[in-house]
Order: sequence, then structure tokens, then C-alpha cells
Amino acid sequence: MLGSDIGIDLGTASVLVYIKGKGVVLKEPSVVAFDRNTNKIKAIGEEARLMLGRTPGNIVAIRPLREGVISDYSVTEKMLKYFIQKAGGKQRFRKPRISVCVPSGATEVEKKAVEDATYQAGAREVAIIEEPIAAAIGAGIDISRPCGNMIVDIGGGTSDIAVISLGGTVVSTSIKTAGDDFDEAIVKYMRKKHNLLIGERTAEEVKIKIGSAYKRPEVETMDVRGRNLVTGLPKTITVTSEETEEALRETTSQVVEAVHSVLEKTPPELAADIADRGIVLTGGGSLLYGLEELIEDKTGITTMTAEDPMTAVAIGTGKFVEFLSGKRDN
Repeated sequence: MLGSDIGIDLGTASVLVYIKGKGVVLKEPSVVAFDRNTNKIKAIGEEARLMLGRTPGNIVAIRPLREGVISDYSVTEKMLKYFIQKAGGKQRFRKPRISVCVPSGATEVEKKAVEDATYQAGAREVAIIEEPIAAAIGAGIDISRPCGNMIVDIGGGTSDIAVISLGGTVVSTSIKTAGDDFDEAIVKYMRKKHNLLIGERTAEEVKIKIGSAYKRPEVETMDVRGRNLVTGLPKTITVTSEETEEALRETTSQVVEAVHSVLEKTPPELAADIADRGIVLTGGGSLLYGLEELIEDKTGITTMTAEDPMTAVAIGTGKFVEFLSGKRDN
């Protein structure tokens, strides 16, 4: 049967869909635009993201997932349905088996909401998988072996830090500080330091182009446009990577502290494994320049980023379905 196993990385910032045998077939922002007057959905995904902060009064672009958790149930369900159909095309005869990942700190109620929304969106079977485990599988780590692996998955809304051994999580924490907070820190800094008001999308561009968690060998600069809060008129200023490091310092140190707290709770045998094997970073937030160096500097443990950090969780979620079906077939 064609594409009957699907893995979905239901992220705060983007949704990725993995289909068995095809890999990641869809990556779109988890944004939905709908008309307040008619309550009809206008656009989903990339099309809706382009509307963020640029819509007339009656059309609102919202993110139905906040901090990795469903904040608007019915919109999430419609969004899931749309992405599943878009990824699978029309050639479905039977409902797919879907595994969805949730942050490691999600409560039973939150997991149930994700499960129900996935069933409503047309799943035959639903498996809920914790994000760090999916990230580890996607990063190519053999999680079934009895040795400690530390994974730091920095998404849009949550950062999940976990020590994994024998296919399960030994110690983990989930903090609500991640990529979106990096953007927010840049917005706040620009307002405070330069009296310049910028939007979320501009802040994200700054983060991607010149954002730094650690000193760069050469200072990078970028022109940033926004509204001058004093005159109320549009204004362009030049921002340096050193300034972004200052802007992001508080947020990045929260991630480092969380890594530290998980290491403190790790059993000594597993801690020794981690010291040998290093820490693996996944998730879009891990692409921030200098994050590896910062964690390495503060923990003294080699830190590396997975090969394709953006898709690691989606691939791991998809492979988890295969892992489960393999178990069933034996």
C-alpha cells in the first residue's frame, strides 16, 4: 500500500511530513490565516506565513501551536488534515498510520489532544513519540544500545534536552525557550538599544544572517529596516553580529543552563558515555551560529550538530513507525 506510514513533526514554527520510502516530502510553516468575518480558512503554511503582520483587520494569521502544544484545537486539526492530504496526494485507499512527536514535557492531556486531532485528520492508528527520541533516531543514533547519548533539540517553541539509553529517556527536561525566543530577544534589543520597532519576520532574518551565540572571528553586519519609535517614521540601521550576541545572551544561557541541569541528574555511567561521545544538537534553533561552541565552552563536552538538524525529528518520527511495525511483524 502506498504511503501508509507517515511521520509528522508537529512543530511550533513548522510542520514536516515524512513518508516511508520517500523521506521528508513536506516542510511548511505552522501558520493558518483565516477570515474573522466568515470564520473560513484563507491560507495554510507558507502562503499564510507571508501574511503574518501584513493582513487587513478581518484576516488573522495565527500559529495554532504555541510552545509545542496545541493552543487552538480545531485549527490544528484542519491544518493537519491539509498537510496530510498535500503530502499524500489523492491516491489513498486506506487511512495512514501516523506517528506524531510531542515535546518531552507535554502532559497526558496535551498528548491526548494531539492524538485526537490526528485521528480527526484521518489517521487509522496514531503513535505519539517524544521529541528527543525522534531527534536521536533522525540524527542517526542507535538508541537501542545500552549507552548514554545526549540530545539537545532546539525547536521553535521548546527546547528538549534528554539523555537516552536502551531506547528510552533516562533524564530529560523541556524548556519553553527556543527559536521564537531568540527572535523575540532581537525585537526587544532593537527597541531598547536603537528605538527601532521591527517585526517577527525581520527579527528571524537577523537571527539567520548574523545571529550569534558566541564571538565570531569576523564581525558581520546587516541593514535592518523598521519603524523609529521616536519619529514614527521608517528607518534603516546597521546591526552587527556582536550586538546580536549581546541581544541573545540571556536566552542562549537559559538553554545552556538546562543542558547543565540534565547533566547534573545523569547517572555516572551514562555521564561517562556522554563525555566520550559528546552532545548532539538538532532542531532549527541549533543552526544559530556559535551555539555548539557556547555549549562546549560551558560544559567542557564536545558538541556537534546533526547532519540535517531541521529534518532530524521528522525523519526520526517516520522511522519510529517503521521501528514499531518491524516489532509487530516479528
